[in-house]
Amino acid sequence: MHLLIPRHFHRFFTSNISPSFIHQFHTSQSTKPSSPISFPDHQTPKTLNPDHQQLTVNQTTILQTLTCYDNDWKRAIEFFNWVESEYGFKHTTETYNHMIDILGKFFEFDLAHQLLDKMPERDHTTFRVMFKRYVSAHLVQEAIDCYKNSGEYNLKDETSFLNLVDALCEYKHVIEAEELCLKKDSNFQDNIASFKMGTKVYNMILRGWFKMRWWGKCREFWEQMDKDGINKDLYSYSIYMDVQSKSGKPWKAVKLYKEMKKKGIKLDVVAYNTVIQAIGVSEGVDVAVNLGREMVELGCEPNVVTYNIIIKLLCENGRVREAYKVLDKMCKRKCVPNVITYHCIFRCLEKPNEILALFDRMIENGVSPSMDTYVMLIRKFGRWGFLRPVFIVWKKMEDHGLSPNEFAYNALIDALVEKGMIDMARRYDEEMLAKGLSAKLRPELVKGECDD
Repeated sequence: MHLLIPRHFHRFFTSNISPSFIHQFHTSQSTKPSSPISFPDHQTPKTLNPDHQQLTVNQTTILQTLTCYDNDWKRAIEFFNWVESEYGFKHTTETYNHMIDILGKFFEFDLAHQLLDKMPERDHTTFRVMFKRYVSAHLVQEAIDCYKNSGEYNLKDETSFLNLVDALCEYKHVIEAEELCLKKDSNFQDNIASFKMGTKVYNMILRGWFKMRWWGKCREFWEQMDKDGINKDLYSYSIYMDVQSKSGKPWKAVKLYKEMKKKGIKLDVVAYNTVIQAIGVSEGVDVAVNLGREMVELGCEPNVVTYNIIIKLLCENGRVREAYKVLDKMCKRKCVPNVITYHCIFRCLEKPNEILALFDRMIENGVSPSMDTYVMLIRKFGRWGFLRPVFIVWKKMEDHGLSPNEFAYNALIDALVEKGMIDMARRYDEEMLAKGLSAKLRPELVKGECDD
């Protein structure tokens, strides 16, 4: 029987997880009749055959495999149960938490609660995962109820409360977070009576308004912190500098930076990155580079984000060769470039051969392109009408074990339609539809089908 392992998992399995281990799982599932999804009690493992004995099944292996099934919750459950019954693996709090996270991602909250009840031990991460998944599904009351129920496991404390507030602010339910913390929600007050609503809570809410891009509310809340006597710390200033920079007022971010220095607040790399970005936009890239040097002199080591900001500023000013020099300097300083580093340069390059050379350099340096990388390059070449580099990038995507998503397919199909290759475009359109991906409605393809 054919082994049903998704194509883009092959390289992962080969490098991290024993293929025979995965083969055993898929074979065992393919021969079993379908049964209701459940989490049976711990089972005694079957008698192990020699192949089983040669395999090391530990928490790392289980977590890696569950990561592969992040987008297939049913297969994740099957694997979760199978490794327990087949190997007698006693799931850890970490593997339980990962399984709960996958279930929550697909709104399978009843099953997540079954697993929560079955766990021998829960921790704050368990409930942080539950809060995150409830709030990301906009089930705010359910997240609050989950916090209240955490008391059954002796986890209804300030840490869990802060995790709840953080989840609300992360997923743009800041109004509810502010209501719970500062507006004294009468139905919730007894749950938080002993907690101090200090700088940490205010910073979370300020960051929440920032994520919602409600700039006026950010300013109002910044002023409210002073009225409420809240001590603004490094993180408060870092968030509000970002607010000013992203809202189109970088000079105000620079002013805040100077205010911090007067107050004697020692900046960390995150704060420096924010002000380097702001000063680069308002006063120019050379001033930003000088601030980067000052940062190093003061003992704050730049990170990959710092270099990415400088490279992006240089590229936006047409100084691509200097951007390449910064890229070389990163390698010498043992600050490994990431995908975003290369994206900054890709965006400003205008010669296909130069782009493909940088793409090869990226891979040779051990930086794996993301799906966004492939989509960006396919769109770029497609706009220019160059199909050969489009297919070079497409082949590299497949060679690296990545299964194209709807954005990659649509970028390729757009390029083919633009060049009048309707039959080939239609084949890729049908292929993506067969995978359950959403295709754009293209009159050229519809018309062609009618003509047939």
